[in-house]
Amino acid sequence: MAKEEPALPVLLRALQGLTLKDFQEFKTKLSEVHVEGGWNIPKDTLATAAHPCALLSCMGENYSKDTAMDVAIGVFKEMNLRDLAEELLDEMVKEHKQKYKEHVIQGFLRYKEVNSCPGENLSIRSHYTTLTIARKPRSKHEAVDITRGCADTSNGPANVTVTTQTLFNPDEDGHMPQVVVLVGAPGMGKTMTVRKVMVEWVEGTIYTQFDYIFCIDCKDIALPKEASVADLVSKCCPHRRVPVGKILEDQKKILFILDGFEALGFALVQPEDELSSDPRAVKPLETTLMSLMKKTLLPDSSLLITTRPTALQSLGQCLEGESYMEIVGFSGAMREEYFHRYFGNDHKADVAFGFARANEILYSLCVIPIMSWTVCTILKQELHQERNLMECSKATTWMGVCYLSWLVKRRGRDNPQGLQRFLLKLCSLAADGIWKHKVLFEEKEIKDCALDQPDLLPLFLHEKIPRKGVDHGNIYSFTHLHLQEFFAAMFYVLEDDGEMVGGSGAITQDINVLLESYSESREDLNLTVRFLFGLVSQESIEYMDNIIGCRTSPRAKEDLLKWLQGRHKGICQPGQGMKVSQLDTFHFLFEMNEKSFTQRALGGVTDMDLQDMKLSLYDQMALSFCIRQWPGLCSVTLRGCSFHQQHPGEEVAASGPRSGPSDAGGHPSPLAEQQHEQLRSPIDVLCQALRHPVSDLRVLRLQWCRLPESCCAALAALLARHRSLARLELGDTALGDGGVRLLCQGLRQPGCCLRVLRLRYSRLTSACCKDLAAALSTSPCLEELDLSFSEGLRDAGVQLLCEGLQHHCCRLQTLRLGSCRLTGACCRALAVGTPHLICLDLSDNELGADGILQLCRQLRHPACPLRALGLSTAGLPEDVLQELAALRALKPGLKVGYLLEQDTPQTGAMARLPFHRGVLPGRRVPPSLRRGPLL
Repeated sequence: MAKEEPALPVLLRALQGLTLKDFQEFKTKLSEVHVEGGWNIPKDTLATAAHPCALLSCMGENYSKDTAMDVAIGVFKEMNLRDLAEELLDEMVKEHKQKYKEHVIQGFLRYKEVNSCPGENLSIRSHYTTLTIARKPRSKHEAVDITRGCADTSNGPANVTVTTQTLFNPDEDGHMPQVVVLVGAPGMGKTMTVRKVMVEWVEGTIYTQFDYIFCIDCKDIALPKEASVADLVSKCCPHRRVPVGKILEDQKKILFILDGFEALGFALVQPEDELSSDPRAVKPLETTLMSLMKKTLLPDSSLLITTRPTALQSLGQCLEGESYMEIVGFSGAMREEYFHRYFGNDHKADVAFGFARANEILYSLCVIPIMSWTVCTILKQELHQERNLMECSKATTWMGVCYLSWLVKRRGRDNPQGLQRFLLKLCSLAADGIWKHKVLFEEKEIKDCALDQPDLLPLFLHEKIPRKGVDHGNIYSFTHLHLQEFFAAMFYVLEDDGEMVGGSGAITQDINVLLESYSESREDLNLTVRFLFGLVSQESIEYMDNIIGCRTSPRAKEDLLKWLQGRHKGICQPGQGMKVSQLDTFHFLFEMNEKSFTQRALGGVTDMDLQDMKLSLYDQMALSFCIRQWPGLCSVTLRGCSFHQQHPGEEVAASGPRSGPSDAGGHPSPLAEQQHEQLRSPIDVLCQALRHPVSDLRVLRLQWCRLPESCCAALAALLARHRSLARLELGDTALGDGGVRLLCQGLRQPGCCLRVLRLRYSRLTSACCKDLAAALSTSPCLEELDLSFSEGLRDAGVQLLCEGLQHHCCRLQTLRLGSCRLTGACCRALAVGTPHLICLDLSDNELGADGILQLCRQLRHPACPLRALGLSTAGLPEDVLQELAALRALKPGLKVGYLLEQDTPQTGAMARLPFHRGVLPGRRVPPSLRRGPLL
């Protein structure tokens, strides 16, 4: 061993600064030191060390560098030379910090992708593509839909885009977050983002306020059942001797990262008196982590938690003052950048991205990082065959099937039977893991399943070699959770010879058990169930059998059909038709993409009713496919739903998951028609599907969906071509006069047979009434018009409407003008200009005594057909009430009173609207507008 190690200059300086007396005392105490696992320095050797250099050389010959520093610090403390001890300790921390950063670079900079050659590791620097991250002012108890990976960040200023560099920056209120929760669905890039953070921290480009960042992988099977914070810090560090106490002294300079929090799987409920405040106190792991999160332990440290949305509700109950960030995915520019990074920024990247961009389904899926990776992996192998490339551009399951077939072609030719047996056992392992929320598997489990085949195992599972001293063997995981879910779905549809899959006895291969669990509580099984539907499509069955050699159970498809039909019946109300109110139903059918199966599954179902959902473009594609195969669909209700809208300049195509020049009927496909067009409004995809020839739609409700004016052009085209559509309800806040003008163009078309048009809460003014009047004069089918809660309508608008009502072609029977700020000035026009009306609702309007009396005189006419008059009768003068009573006696069939229909506030989008009892924002309720009795 070297006489004097260069890393010990601080110790040498400390020894040189000692007085002779202290130097001798140091040597005396050094001779009494007992080092665990080592030996004492012989006294005669110490006696010959007459000066500091010789003593340091003597220590170097008997101790390791770290041990020498530890011993010296201990001796200085015994000598009460604490300044020297602190100086040495600071040097140790400095050296340890440098070693730790080197360890971080070694562990986080490079990673291995599936099927990469031995030793071929990718660099996070060259392959990481920037993700869009939105700051979300989310409620702690808000449930998040995990069936979709992407959040909509286009609807309002609540979503502020941040980057990995600014996660801990102050928010708009100046609040500096101490706890950041980074939310993302599986495959959204949470762990890759953590890798990027760790590497850039070492490089000094981000988070320089932290001296240490410790990443705890919650998916790590080697996590101890009991640990202190000191233990967790030591586990993150590469060397045996870690100055934990010194590291934890300055809490503000420490950031803990809990990556994959949902994988811990324990209940986040701990009594306050069981929480820890001592960093060295060994407690159950859940108690230690809860103490960190609740800030009873290291309260000044910072925390970054990555988690799936499923853990948000329970996680929010144990945090205070946290900031929520959501990984939205790749922007359009970043999707293209990802392709170039994946392919190496050459011509192949341009070609591959061009194919993906032309297929709207693929392009929309590529917003999710895992989907971009899957698509690139497939296209990289199929790029030289254009036809095969397009065949691979299909739904999610098809990507998995094509990818699996590529593996079979490359590695399974020599022994196809062995590969099939391997796949069956692999699927069993995947399914067992999905049921148990398990993504890591011990080496013993791999051997028990007979998967320890060196020529096949590396294709499907990643191998993690444990650190020294851990005796559970290597750890394995599927390359991505989505692939594990894909193989888990295969477990339920593949036929078994009786020994390969069913031998373990751990789980049953009964598909109905899986479906029942999903329906009752296991929402995390959504993608597995979706893969099930894709795997039993006829195309997948034939491909799996012919190319891969795996037979699919013929019972699986019928079981799925019965389950879907049972869901519809389960939510059917007595006396009402069956309806679909769950978005996942449409995704399941879209994944299978078989017209005949979809028609059977939706046979007998008449209504679609979705509420409070963010409908991504892919969601709309699923809805569109099902609507086109749904001849019995009579009613569509979307309440409180928002629609994804393309960003400017992004071309989209409203196609199904299979692209081609024509559909099954030989007609040009929407992709061929719109490949270079831009969707004009968020609901174009929906309206195109509703215009399908098989549609028998009668009722369309789009309420509280915040539709812009541009949507009315698509609705007008639907009105003009859809003769069965009889009722259109647009309870919204943003259509405005321009939107109504577009709607009226559709109403005036000969093919329009609309009978009921409701435009409540649509911010209409008198400017639109001329268009409405023209539509009334040319729409003999329209029987009811509801313009309630349009306070800008006023008397001038009503007078214009009455001009259309007097036209001989107008057959309007019901006119609702409740809460439109009308006065008695409009009553003369209403009295003479409503010859066909059976119901006139003027509730919540200040008509005055003269206006109401004017209406009463017209009502007394024997030829007046009116049967219901909506008025706010409370507070009216006595003579007016007597006139109304006399009118009621004259016409017993006439109903007079408050008729304004109220929308019951609900949780979700409708509850955010400021309307209440017909009153608009900023409008005071006068006493005369109280309801009063029904006369």
